[in-house]
Amino acid sequence: MRPARLLGRRRGGGSAELLVLGSSCGDWTALVRPGRRLRPGAEIEIAPDAVVRIESEALPPDGRRRISFPGWHGTPESLLATHGHVPLPPYVRRPDSAEDRERYQTVYAREEGSVAAPTAGLHFTHDLLAALAARGIGVAEVVLHVGPGTFRPVTADDVADHRVDPEPFALPAPTAEAIARTRRAGGRVVAVGTTVARVLETRAGDDGAVEPGEGATDLVIVPGHRFRGIDALVTNFHLPRSSLLLLVSAFAGRERVLAAYHQALALGYRFYSYGDAMLIS
Repeated sequence: MRPARLLGRRRGGGSAELLVLGSSCGDWTALVRPGRRLRPGAEIEIAPDAVVRIESEALPPDGRRRISFPGWHGTPESLLATHGHVPLPPYVRRPDSAEDRERYQTVYAREEGSVAAPTAGLHFTHDLLAALAARGIGVAEVVLHVGPGTFRPVTADDVADHRVDPEPFALPAPTAEAIARTRRAGGRVVAVGTTVARVLETRAGDDGAVEPGEGATDLVIVPGHRFRGIDALVTNFHLPRSSLLLLVSAFAGRERVLAAYHQALALGYRFYSYGDAMLIS
C-alpha cells in the first residue's frame, strides 16, 4: 500500500486534499477535495519542493482527475514516499502517524498500489505465520490493489445493481497449484479477507478449479452467489451498506452474520480496519 494521501494548500488560498489512485498509460489520477474549487490548471502546494497540478475535469465513473507534478525532480512514487500520508479510513478520526506506515500494512505486503489495507491480513504476524507453518498449514499469496470503490456505500435499490470499479489483481501459478493440491488432499482453502475471496472467485471455474492469471476484477459478490474458489473466510467486521458486508452475507447467510454482529457488539469486539476478525467456515 502506498502513502497515497497528499495534504496541501491551494495557490489561491485554502486547504486541499488528494487521494492519489495511481497511474495508467503514464497518466496519474487522484480524487480531490474541494472538487468544485480545483479546476483544470489549479495548483496545490504540498511542500516547498512539491506541487500538484489538476489537469482535467472530473472523469467517470468516480470523479477522479488527471494530475501532474510540475517541478518535482523525482518520480511520483518518490513524492508520495516523501510527502504522502497513510490513507486511513475516515472513521479513524485522528491524523496518521509514522507508526501507521507499518501497522496499516500486512507483514506479507510486497507491491505498492492499494489505497487501503486488506484489513483481515493485519491480524497475521510473522510469529502467527510461523505457527501455522509448524502445523502444516500452507500459505499462498495473491495480489489485489484495493481501490476506493470497494468502500463506496451501496445505494442501489437492488444490491445486484451495485458496481465496484475494476481493481488490478494477480494470481500466480504456484498459488493456483497450491489450491488444487489442497483440494486433492481433502483440505480447505481459507481466504484471508474479502480481497482474497474476490480474486479467487474471479478466477474460479464452474468446477471449482482456480486458474492463475492477471487482470482487473469488478466482481461484486451478493447473496445468491455460488462460491467455488473458497471454503472458509477470515474477515473483519464491516460497515453497514458496504459491498464487503454483502460478500460476507453471501458466504455465511444474512441471519448468521447479523447474529454474529449482535454478539460482537454485546461482547465489545472492535469493528472495521483496526478491529477484530472472525472465521467463517
